[in-house]
Amino acid sequence: MNKKHIRFDWAVKKILRSKANFGILEGFLSELLKEDIKIEEILESESNKDKEDDKINRVDFLIKNKKGELIIAEIQNTKELDYFLRILFSTSKVITEHIKEGSPYKNIKKVISVSIIYFDLGQGEDYIYHGKTIFKGLHNNDILQLSNDQKQLFKKSNVSDLFPDYYIIKVNQFDDTAKDTLDEWIYFFKNSEIREEFKAKGLAEARKVLQEINLSDEELREYKRYKERLMDEASYALTLKFEAEQKIRLNEKIEIARNLLNADVDIQIIIKTTGLSKEEIEQILK
Repeated sequence: MNKKHIRFDWAVKKILRSKANFGILEGFLSELLKEDIKIEEILESESNKDKEDDKINRVDFLIKNKKGELIIAEIQNTKELDYFLRILFSTSKVITEHIKEGSPYKNIKKVISVSIIYFDLGQGEDYIYHGKTIFKGLHNNDILQLSNDQKQLFKKSNVSDLFPDYYIIKVNQFDDTAKDTLDEWIYFFKNSEIREEFKAKGLAEARKVLQEINLSDEELREYKRYKERLMDEASYALTLKFEAEQKIRLNEKIEIARNLLNADVDIQIIIKTTGLSKEEIEQILK
């Protein structure tokens, strides 16, 4: 029996939005957030509408859980240098989209941002990062807390509970060694494989539902086209990187040649030193 599993990002776009499969997403989010997550509904917003011609292959889904919290998850395949600000914009947009005009601020929904990314973001050795907002005293280093009245008003324990939480999972930085149940999910994200010994919440259901053999002929063709687009974009990104590196190397050679020319070094020596042709060096002289 073919047990090859489909990519999680494609599954989110085409399969996991069905209520019958909520258990798979609930399992992942429960392992990540370390609490029992129950999905009330998957919402639509301007940022997570499915676009077949999306050239950056970004997949978003916005979830409302049973506690009324909003969880926005983004799966991003293509590198973006300003991605930190993108997730800030996304959470801000979700907040403003889900509060009625004229409502008191206490009705602002808690937002949890989850980014599953397939590129290196920032500098750091870990593959899972969690960020939240705290207010720390400049003089006493104490953490600003909610008053008793605020705890009753917001039904929250900490100031950070009012602000968005951010989770960033750097899939490619994972070393394929599953040390816990959350790692089992990340292994699946990276390899599109669910090993028999994995026990994480939601993976047993995913093991059955997310197999290529379950796809119709049309779905399989669409899935193959999606993977081909990913490969094309990866190839394009690699080409741009290669061309940029070649340009840098050429500029370095030109700068060396210019310095050697200024020092009256023989052209033949410059050719051997830089690898530039005689014509290129003569062009520098001009």
